Amino acid sequence: MKLIWLGHSGFRLEIADQVLLIDPWMTGNPMFPADQRAAAIEGATAILLSHGHGDHAGDAMNTAKELGIPVLCIHELSKLLGAAGTEVVGFGKGGTVSVGDVQVSMVQAVHSSSVDYLEERPIYAGGEAGFIIRGEGHSIYFSGDTDVMMDMDIIADRYRPDIGILCAGGHFTMDMAGAAYAANRFFDFDVVIPCHYRTFPLLAQSAEELISSLKKGRVIEPEVMVAIDL
Repeated sequence: MKLIWLGHSGFRLEIADQVLLIDPWMTGNPMFPADQRAAAIEGATAILLSHGHGDHAGDAMNTAKELGIPVLCIHELSKLLGAAGTEVVGFGKGGTVSVGDVQVSMVQAVHSSSVDYLEERPIYAGGEAGFIIRGEGHSIYFSGDTDVMMDMDIIADRYRPDIGILCAGGHFTMDMAGAAYAANRFFDFDVVIPCHYRTFPLLAQSAEELISSLKKGRVIEPEVMVAIDL
């Protein structure tokens, strides 16, 4: 299984018989090298969107249409994207969708969600979410944009994730201290991978606080377009 960071909260996950693009914001992402786009999306089989904000979903429609693959997201966002001609699979929190040999479950997050790239005004895009992705014997928790929340206790107990991909940049989401608190209190991760940081000056630029505060498991700081073997 390989995980490749696309910068910010975007990832390419090669797992079982699937290549999943998770919140793949590339156009306008200051961390993502534009000349690497073809490599980032090559062979992708589905796109997962945690919510509608442009720094997560802004590239989803064009990429899905280009590759002829579906976007998996919450119901209301799927209706917006579907009306714009995108192939979609809409589902809700607590729901699970099978993509080949991989199971994707939508779980709670605490943030907001709107679309501001279809019309001039923001449009409500359903609730924000995280994902549990299961395949190759792993259970991966992708937090989406969120603060620490008690729902993490249920997510940990029900899905037993061994890998955590946690937003940790602060300002818009929990910060490094919050991510460490969540990992230590609720989860039993073998590996923690921070995201939603380093993109802009107002976000955390280092994961050192997470690294020094984590009581179990190890932190892997991702590098853009560098594969992590898990």
